[in-house]
Amino acid sequence: MLFSVRVEVSLRPGIADPQGSTIERSLPTLGFDGIRGVRVGKSIRFDLLAVDEESARREVDDMCRRFLTNPVIEDATIDLDACEGAPA
Repeated sequence: MLFSVRVEVSLRPGIADPQGSTIERSLPTLGFDGIRGVRVGKSIRFDLLAVDEESARREVDDMCRRFLTNPVIEDATIDLDACEGAPA
């Protein structure tokens, strides 16, 4: 099966986010008031061939632990969607 994968990576609570802080300080100077709690993360998207959803999720989870995230300071949220009409 072919799966469309989206991995959202964010800093863990309590981890300083200097990039988010810079954005938060800059927005009012551009006329955007009332902004609080800006956090910056990353989104990683790709397609993955796997036997089933369970094996796809295991493989993506392993990718996150070993390469896509820094497990000491980042968390990952994984979304999988089976692609319609994909080869079995």
